[in-house]
Amino acid sequence: MANKDDAQVWEEFDKTVDQEQLAKDVQDAAENEYKEVPHGQYEVEVSKMELKKSKKGDPMLSIWFKVLTGEFKGSLIFYNQLVLQPFQIHLANGMLRSLAPNIDVEFNGSYKTYHDIILDVLEAVQGNYEFALDYGENNKGFNTYEITEVFELD
Repeated sequence: MANKDDAQVWEEFDKTVDQEQLAKDVQDAAENEYKEVPHGQYEVEVSKMELKKSKKGDPMLSIWFKVLTGEFKGSLIFYNQLVLQPFQIHLANGMLRSLAPNIDVEFNGSYKTYHDIILDVLEAVQGNYEFALDYGENNKGFNTYEITEVFELD
């Protein structure tokens, strides 16, 4: 049975959540109902790219690829790469360079600077390029992502 004390608990919880962003994300989810995209080759665009915190609080490069054609048109493929260890940063750098080869992608030890580079890559590609993405799986069961072709938009 609910009581007035419950309302106080939820009011406190509300203070810890970005309510506006959560409401927007719920709306986006309703408009882009999620379908698991199987491994394969897809024509995609970058719909979102950011340096964010993982669930554990570690820095992570997150890219949302939106499928442009075929059965999964409108679906999203999520690229999430932690960027805490040198090999992880190397993998993220490779992905960023494949999206925007004209941008100097180097990690100099500063996550603030890396964040700025990621925003530069996003600005360069969003609305200007589409990509052929080979979305697969390695022998350890991890998803793989390879940009195999870049298409410049007019």
